[in-house]
Amino acid sequence: MTAGTSMAGGPPEGTSGSSGGNSGGNSGGPGPVVPSKGLRAGILDLGDSVMLGLASTAPVYSLAATLGLIVAVNGNYTPLILLLGFVPVLFIAYAFRELNSAMPDCGTTFIWARRAFGPWAGWLGGWGVALAGIVVLANLAQVAGQYLWLLIGDGSLAENDLVVTSTGVVFIIFMTLVNYRGIRLGEHVQRVLTYVQYVSLGIFALAIIFRITGGAPEGQAFDIEWFNPAGAFADPGAVVHGVLLALFIYWGWDTCLAVNEETENPAKTPGRGAVISAFVLVAIYVSVALLVMMYATVGTDGIGLGNAENQDDVFLAMKDVVLGPWGWLIVVAVLASVLSSTQTTILPTARGTLSMGVHGALPAKFGEVHERNQTPGFSTQVMGAAAVVYYVAMSFLSQNLLSDSISSISLFIAFYYALTGFACFWFFRGTLRESARNLWFRGILPLLGALMLTAAFFISAVQMWDPTYGDTEILGVGGAFVSGVVLLALGVVLAVVCRFAPATRGYFLAQRPVPSNR
Repeated sequence: MTAGTSMAGGPPEGTSGSSGGNSGGNSGGPGPVVPSKGLRAGILDLGDSVMLGLASTAPVYSLAATLGLIVAVNGNYTPLILLLGFVPVLFIAYAFRELNSAMPDCGTTFIWARRAFGPWAGWLGGWGVALAGIVVLANLAQVAGQYLWLLIGDGSLAENDLVVTSTGVVFIIFMTLVNYRGIRLGEHVQRVLTYVQYVSLGIFALAIIFRITGGAPEGQAFDIEWFNPAGAFADPGAVVHGVLLALFIYWGWDTCLAVNEETENPAKTPGRGAVISAFVLVAIYVSVALLVMMYATVGTDGIGLGNAENQDDVFLAMKDVVLGPWGWLIVVAVLASVLSSTQTTILPTARGTLSMGVHGALPAKFGEVHERNQTPGFSTQVMGAAAVVYYVAMSFLSQNLLSDSISSISLFIAFYYALTGFACFWFFRGTLRESARNLWFRGILPLLGALMLTAAFFISAVQMWDPTYGDTEILGVGGAFVSGVVLLALGVVLAVVCRFAPATRGYFLAQRPVPSNR
């Protein structure tokens, strides 16, 4: 059996995928044997898996950049909005866990959608993962470049587009090299960056606690009303808008599933890591949001979270007031956060295209693993290069268009998360009556999560259609909408090309997986 053809097709009705076990479509038995791709198996444990899930979300930067936007819409109900945004994410985390238990393949959404719905769904799911990764790398590189120069001299170079873009390109290249050289090196770099950002965030939070307990006169006391759904839903439109903003600050925890083949007990550990990291994230987001709200308030003056001048980064506005001469620590925390996320974002995109290459959905070159480094050598280089080209092209074309294209990431995330939820429900549909656990974790919760994210996709698209949304307007339509639709449509075009290309058409024509002798 060759690696490139081992699972080129999927059983539409849950038929057996290998002699090693049932596909999971109806029986709920163990998943098919995953052919070795040459990755370094078993190098990561549960702690590593959780760390990767947390790091990929860039929690410090996500909070800094999003908290002010949510407060502007929802005011004191922001903590509740963060919890509501977590609900569909948690439901999809269960879908990832259940699908991974049956099919622990580093292609994640690509291979799961293929097994559930066929080759076209699988290919487009893989495109959604890669697309979100490439576009967000441009955002992370931009922020990393800005924050590095905020630490140097008087910070004026952070306003120089050429300097910032060049620095961002260097960061992408460096993190691509780290991932290329090996998963263990990447894990060591990730551990250092994670410690830096969380220690700095911890110091920032402790400083706020000391100031609050010391009687900060400008603060506000905690109020249980902040978690009152009745009060929040007095303005349903504001709740929907806030939840859409909150929903995607959780994105990234699924990185630990993309390295499942390099994790101990790949059928169980990555899924546990995903769920644990999701819960840790919501605890961090809600607790830090509460502290910041109690100290800075949601007011529109000074360091208030409702001040429009602070919305791009509420931590940056607060750093000197909270930490005094140590304010640079929060800049370091945000920088470490985006660098950490840059490295971990390359991981799933490269492994997703590796799996697509192995299973014949992309040219075989994408399925090659570096013999010594045991990493997706070619796929990693392509993802890094694609991110650099996209970032540089958009930066010099228009900074505003770059910003709007980054806003469209929400469409890509909602697309492949929802597809994963639907795939879970459909793939396991025959097992749902076997137990209450199966009914909830394989059926009801993934389906609800998928429906919520589908609604989020269309609501986001409608909002982006408005020409006043974002910073650009193209033919009377918001630039974010145009960017999102064009990039998603590009995936359809590429899928059609692959359908007829000699090297990849076999993937689209195969109806069932090739039996495995492993």
